[in-house]
Amino acid sequence: MELRLLRSFIAVAVNQNFGAAAKALSTTQPALTKQIQVLERQAGTTLFTRGRHGAALTPGGEALLVDAVDLVRRADALARRMERVAAGAEGVLNVGFGMSTIDVAPQTVAAFRARHPGIDIKLEDMSSSRQFDALRDGTLSVGFVRMPAPQDIAARVIRRDQLALAIPAGEPAPGTDRKGLRAWLQDQGLVRLVPARGPGLAAQTSELFMDLGCSPTTVYETSDLLTVVALVAAGAGPAVVPASASAIIPDGVQLVKIDLESASWDIGIAWLRGSTNPLLPLFLESIRGGEKV
Repeated sequence: MELRLLRSFIAVAVNQNFGAAAKALSTTQPALTKQIQVLERQAGTTLFTRGRHGAALTPGGEALLVDAVDLVRRADALARRMERVAAGAEGVLNVGFGMSTIDVAPQTVAAFRARHPGIDIKLEDMSSSRQFDALRDGTLSVGFVRMPAPQDIAARVIRRDQLALAIPAGEPAPGTDRKGLRAWLQDQGLVRLVPARGPGLAAQTSELFMDLGCSPTTVYETSDLLTVVALVAAGAGPAVVPASASAIIPDGVQLVKIDLESASWDIGIAWLRGSTNPLLPLFLESIRGGEKV
């Protein structure tokens, strides 16, 4: 069923005159007459009766008019929505983030949603390695990741993060010079995140311990960062966490940043190289210093 034929049918029904309908459609009356004849053959019935006073709908025409108007309206609505989606005004954007971006990712997404309410944004917590896989299989549109990114993933650095000691509030902070930190950590039993839940944090912590030449013991392991800091607040032991976790640190915990190169890393925004997602450039531009895909 051609929408062009339905539009002609509706125009004649509204104007009740072939000449007036042809003028409204910017076509000739003979061309319009042929279009109505084609539609009548497809419908298997006469749609109009013509007389001195113009064109009147037949019972068959009246029966089909409501459906024709509804179909054309829905087609027009779909066309407008397709234009908005292509322009980045509508659609779905799946965003990943990890522990190091537990502050910036939700803030960025909230600000973006406020500016573009027609875009549905889904935010999912996952490790950087899982984000890279999800970008490749298309289940993720963009991710906040630990750098560096693999060669097939486009990315740029948005900031630095570093490790910090999470200790109970009010407890004297240990010295963070290399010697003092090594001695303090060596005597501690740490609360730690299960490595499988935070492989990047586990690798960075191991690099720090190797750099310092210490090997602290573990008293608790848990699969949730909130539980880690809750155990610290309860006095179960200190923990090594990303400094960016300050966004979820409870009142009973203080953070002491570790200013060593082995305790620092870059955080970036990443997407699949060559992605054709029309919403991606819009999201990247919303981040300070955004670059084109």
